[in-house]
Amino acid sequence: MNKQLTDKLSQETAPPPRRPEMTRTRRGGTRILIVAVILVALAVWGGREVFDRITHVYEYDARVSADLVIISSRVSGWMVELAVDEGDRVSAGQVLARIDARGSAFRVSSLDAQMMSVKAERQRAIAERDFVDAQTTNRILTRSAFLKAAEAARAALQPQYVLAKAEMERAEALFERGNASVRQLDQARAALQKMEADMRKLDAERLTALAEVEEARAERFRLAMLDRQLDMLDHKAAEMTAERGQQQVDLDDRTIRAPGDGIIDRTFAESGQYVSAGQRLLMMHNPKDLWVEANIKETAVRRLKVGQPVDVTIDAYPDKVFAGKVARIGSSTTSNFALLPTPNPSGNFTKITQRLPVRVNVDGDGELLRPGMMVEVNIDTRNR
Repeated sequence: MNKQLTDKLSQETAPPPRRPEMTRTRRGGTRILIVAVILVALAVWGGREVFDRITHVYEYDARVSADLVIISSRVSGWMVELAVDEGDRVSAGQVLARIDARGSAFRVSSLDAQMMSVKAERQRAIAERDFVDAQTTNRILTRSAFLKAAEAARAALQPQYVLAKAEMERAEALFERGNASVRQLDQARAALQKMEADMRKLDAERLTALAEVEEARAERFRLAMLDRQLDMLDHKAAEMTAERGQQQVDLDDRTIRAPGDGIIDRTFAESGQYVSAGQRLLMMHNPKDLWVEANIKETAVRRLKVGQPVDVTIDAYPDKVFAGKVARIGSSTTSNFALLPTPNPSGNFTKITQRLPVRVNVDGDGELLRPGMMVEVNIDTRNR
């Protein structure tokens, strides 16, 4: 009885059977709707793709670039200290490494001592020159005064000598006529002889003073010799100064400093290693001076212009779009920079589209970029 009641209730509550024609119609409408949606999506995507190809230049062959600075040693020696490690940030002038500088420091000290010796020798030569100058000048002045005095005394004695000679001649004439005595003649002769002796004495004093003046003047030639000695000392001091400066450069080069702000990318030497002149020690770059280098097909370069906006997508940050601008368009294709040229001696020619390097400057967030990262660029060419 319960089973019959249950079957009756199930028949009353069950939905009426569907018609086969209505089910097929609904399924066909759903399929048409799905196809229509897919076609619309494809049309939108295709239109967008065509629009982007017309208004943009897309390139996936791009990388983050930077000026990688190779820091080398200008001198040879043992590296006593490597003050930085890979990944360290450094500032301009910071010490990166030190090379044994004891020998250079000793040579600089030796040259300093030699320069002090030359300086002392020059001061001694200057003092000697001043002494000779003062001594000879005083002697010339003194002997010139004696010479003038002797000449003045002889000039004053000359009239007396002339008078005494006249008196002698007069006394001789009177003595011959018998008007003068022998005593008067002797007195006149004695007076003349005294005058002649005084004249000879003054002449001798004059000659002596003149000789001493000439001797003092001759000694002044030592001044010229001392001047030449001073010139030689000056040249020697200049030569030693230049040598000392060169040695100081060698000493300074043994302390290797950062040429600017940057990050140490790699080290090629260790403390205690002997390095040669020109050997590379470190590699660094400035994280604030990065750009993107994209190799654009030559067929698309005509659409590019400096200053056009660029969307930069970096593989390391796929969810982030960096803004940039075209900074420079290459003047030569990348094939011209290949190490191995591609000549065509056989005559079978295959034309290959060449690429030109285009530099894109990235605005902001430069600290996230690393040289060598793969980049995709999308250049908006509508800004012409």
